[in-house]
Amino acid sequence: MPSLLSHIKNPEDVRALPLEELPDVAQELREFIINIVAAKEGHLGASLGVVELTIALHYVFDTPNDNLIWDVGHQAYGHKILTGRKDSFETNRQLGGISGFPKRSESPYDDFGTGHSSTSISAILGMALASKIKGDHKKEHIAVIGDASIASGMAFEGLNHLGVTDANVLIVLNDNAIGIDPSVGALKKYLTNVKKGVAKDENIFECLNLNYSGPTDGHDLPKLIEELQRLKHVKGPRLLHVITTKGKGLKQAEENQVTYHAPGKFDSKTGERIAGEHRELPPKFQDVFGHTLVELAKKNEKIVGITPAMPTGSSLKFMMEQLPERAFDVGIAEQHAVTLAAGMATEGLIPFCNIYSTFLQRAYDQVIHDVALQRIPVVFCLDRAGLVGQDGPTHHGVFDLAYLRCIPNMMLFSPLNAMELRNIMYTAQKGIESPLAIRYPRGRGTVLDWRQPFEHIEIGRGKELKKGDSIAFLTLGPIGNEIIALIKNHPSPASFGHYDVRFVKPLDTQLLHDVFLRYEHIITLEDGCKIGGLGSAVIGFANENGYTTPIKVFGIPDTFIEHGTIPELHDICALNRNHILEYLEQLL
Repeated sequence: MPSLLSHIKNPEDVRALPLEELPDVAQELREFIINIVAAKEGHLGASLGVVELTIALHYVFDTPNDNLIWDVGHQAYGHKILTGRKDSFETNRQLGGISGFPKRSESPYDDFGTGHSSTSISAILGMALASKIKGDHKKEHIAVIGDASIASGMAFEGLNHLGVTDANVLIVLNDNAIGIDPSVGALKKYLTNVKKGVAKDENIFECLNLNYSGPTDGHDLPKLIEELQRLKHVKGPRLLHVITTKGKGLKQAEENQVTYHAPGKFDSKTGERIAGEHRELPPKFQDVFGHTLVELAKKNEKIVGITPAMPTGSSLKFMMEQLPERAFDVGIAEQHAVTLAAGMATEGLIPFCNIYSTFLQRAYDQVIHDVALQRIPVVFCLDRAGLVGQDGPTHHGVFDLAYLRCIPNMMLFSPLNAMELRNIMYTAQKGIESPLAIRYPRGRGTVLDWRQPFEHIEIGRGKELKKGDSIAFLTLGPIGNEIIALIKNHPSPASFGHYDVRFVKPLDTQLLHDVFLRYEHIITLEDGCKIGGLGSAVIGFANENGYTTPIKVFGIPDTFIEHGTIPELHDICALNRNHILEYLEQLL
């Protein structure tokens, strides 16, 4: 039987097919996604769950003339394949290849870039109002948003505005009861009641002036198409409630939806994940955080943990399992998470608020107004700081040093290794007088034996790792291990001093005075943007104190860094040993 998918170059080819052939397209599309992601890795479950919905939307609506936005973008693989990127899909998330998320510069079918959640309703409403202003009343505007994302504050802001307009917008609520982790909150309970037919008489979406339709089986392709065709002729704000199964079509992905959100490499035939090397590896920083928090919380009853919808990714799940009454998943609600932590801290609790570095950007006002301005001692644990790899620019946590360092009362620390992460957490729970942000990267550290006795870390003090003769390295965070290895293997190790700054705020001014008085050249290295980071802080210190020692700053350049492996991106950003050695050759 000839492949239908092989003849589909764009959605016009989908629309040219008879309705009865579309289920076969769905089967082929699902198999295509499974085969590629099994070998190349990526986000699997979300895209498998919307295969039928993807086909139906492109079949009914005139994309790209009609606008279509995929919230977050985890579920957009099928969309990419049907919109001209089938032949390049094997490059997904690889350096120089297509992005793992919708990206406007990549395709005219990607109407809005979406890597963070809950932006689709505001964006699609903006497009719809623009069409109205331009006099185009026929154009359709569709946003697909999940039940986890629609609970976010920004999504409700968009719905609140949408409901008082006559904008030609269709919101498709993809309800699968899970984001990356299971959905939480009162709205989840409400949607569960809607699916079971026992919801209260009033429909929340109808109360917001949306024309509600559903719930509809999101895997019944003919039924989906029939309902979308009906809604296409209904004007104004509409919401179609679609029920889907994340991971649909792959047994393991349906049964283990959290793991198979992004499972790594797996056997495309059996669905079984491919095991990695069996040698002992250092733990992931997120797991060190999670286990240490439980260890501390069992001894200190004031400790609480908070995460906005990422208990597995942040490893707060360990505390949720062992001390559930003191661990809180607040859903995709970073602003709420920050101010909730602030409220808890005012009452004497010690909140560890764990948020991915790029996700904290969404709560910047709360960090300033609700925490730092009032000098409330919230402990922010910023996972995924620095370059994160193949998720790309929407997820690279390279701005936190700059956007937090400028805030008064904020302390900012980055551990060299897992033991330092444990020790700063231990220090923070003993009592701090102002907010502290602890940033650490995605991935593993370098220390196997990390469960050592706790040691107190003096706030604002760096650490001399090695004294040298002429050139000083000032490093921040785990990237400092690159310099440890570089010095160890260099033919002139005596030339180099190495200092783990640890605190970019407050700076260890005594250490910096000692460094500037001793060395002829200073090199700073950080896994964050050059503007406003460690290098900027050191240059500012030198200017204020009259030092003229040459300073070379290695960090992320002033551009958005694309997706690729960490070694590839370090090479692009001139952060690897070869680039540093090239510079050293000029000095020695």
